Amino acid sequence: MGREGFLGNDACQNCHRDKFGTYLQTAHHRTSQLPEKNTIAGHFTAGENIMKTFNPELSFRMDVRNNRFYQTAILEKSGHTTRRSEPFDLVVGSDTKGQTYAYWKGDLLYELPVSYWTELNEWVNSPGYVDGSADFDRPITPRCMECHGTYVQALEPSLTSNRYNKSNFVLGISCERCHGAGGEHVKSHAAASSDSGNGKPMPPFGSTRERQIDVCAQCHGGVGEEVAPPFSFKPGDQLSNYIRLKEADPDDRVDVHGNQVTLLERSLCFRSSPNMTCTTCHDVHSPERPAASYSDRCLGCHQPERCGMFAKLGQQIAANCIDCHMPVQASSLLVVDADDKRVSAKVRNHWIKVYPQVQRR
Repeated sequence: MGREGFLGNDACQNCHRDKFGTYLQTAHHRTSQLPEKNTIAGHFTAGENIMKTFNPELSFRMDVRNNRFYQTAILEKSGHTTRRSEPFDLVVGSDTKGQTYAYWKGDLLYELPVSYWTELNEWVNSPGYVDGSADFDRPITPRCMECHGTYVQALEPSLTSNRYNKSNFVLGISCERCHGAGGEHVKSHAAASSDSGNGKPMPPFGSTRERQIDVCAQCHGGVGEEVAPPFSFKPGDQLSNYIRLKEADPDDRVDVHGNQVTLLERSLCFRSSPNMTCTTCHDVHSPERPAASYSDRCLGCHQPERCGMFAKLGQQIAANCIDCHMPVQASSLLVVDADDKRVSAKVRNHWIKVYPQVQRR
């Protein structure tokens, strides 16, 4: 793996088999993968493998050749046809919202211009790409990979470089990305096998609330500004020594995409509880549950009768606190062009509060 003390997921499986099986089904685990028929969500069958653009002369075709997957830009102009094909070399995204793809050019990693959008069930322009253009030259920087992988060895110190060691990377969010290198942990448990209680727990267990949240904030706290080499943060450390996240003013509008920690920290629920963290609600070792089912977390502190809508709706409000107090909203940052229209990702707002516009529905 090329990282000191890292053993890989298989080292965790023997002792944590119950959690490991469900972890493999999570979006975290699937957030980056190698391209295979069952990891690419988009369709390659005739009629479903074409993406037309605003430019009537330009289209894209996704196909399979010699057991590899390709995107081909086709430009038909003045009776001449020009094509450019690049392979799917990495799949980025679990397809909960969609997927974007990358290709290698030597040791340089670039984003492909066509993505897949789950809500539409079709190919779309990759986020931020101009509809009607064929741009194969957008580099994938280390900060992109930090949120969609466990490790990739950069070949240059620059934070904007897209040169990597193609034989030294770990895809998906692995056990060690959130818990740290497992070498010492495995060794201590082996030495204490007759009394497993003596084994040292791994971070973020035993950490303060702030350090626990830092593990999630690496990716769910915003893009931030890197102040240390990518992938150098270790669970249990103070994140601000590695990534400086923007502190939003109370009146700033914070986008719902990628800023879950910032929004959660604005919530009265969070500020009133000394122990509330992301894992108070989320079991990161299991697939996400239907949103309404998280209402049981709310009812641990709140009484349904105290809700302003109880008089109108009665006890049924206890079945779904979430859609009212954490509504799904459109992101203004994660936007794609598709079928001559702009489509925003819909993301659940983690600022827990009363939303009058939702209550009036």
